[in-house]
Amino acid sequence: VRANEYFSLDNILTSNERVPCKVELLIPKLGLLDSSSKDKDLKPGVKLDLPFWLAAPLLSRHIVSADVPKVYRETYREILSADAVAVDLHHLQPQFYLFGLLIQRLPIADVESINRTMVEAFQSRFRHIMDCSQGSPREDALDVTSRMDLTERALFVLGHKALEDLQHWQRRQSHRIGMAAMVINHRKRKRATLADST
Repeated sequence: VRANEYFSLDNILTSNERVPCKVELLIPKLGLLDSSSKDKDLKPGVKLDLPFWLAAPLLSRHIVSADVPKVYRETYREILSADAVAVDLHHLQPQFYLFGLLIQRLPIADVESINRTMVEAFQSRFRHIMDCSQGSPREDALDVTSRMDLTERALFVLGHKALEDLQHWQRRQSHRIGMAAMVINHRKRKRATLADST
């Protein structure tokens, strides 16, 4: 997480996603993290799903080793390679691209393959996202975006806003000077206050 994104809710949620890890060294007094054991200590060989923010420093100190998270494994990469547009990314991983970028910082196998799959999936889904943002009525937008991850939803909103801006410009409404919404609302409140006092 970059310094300017420290307080970003998306980054906080993304860094809280779980990474499958295996304990490599004895960790005293943290046995409570393993719900299947009654030991006080975490012993080598124990497998845990740790949040990224905890797994990353433990991996850098070689206290644990990490495996590829389920949605980035070869099976899912093959599915994405076959037809990325048909995949419900929101169901698989709501922060698919953001978490994939974080995963690339970890010393795990297949990082290059994960990166390639994410780029190819994004490229094949991008055209679909833009087509939907330009052509879907507002009623269909919820149905269309329900299969997108958070990054794709943000792109959909940007594409839809660009279409609205273009339509305003074509109708020559973009250059008209009008009253600010804040002033209009203030006048409405002022009228309501005057009406109540009489």
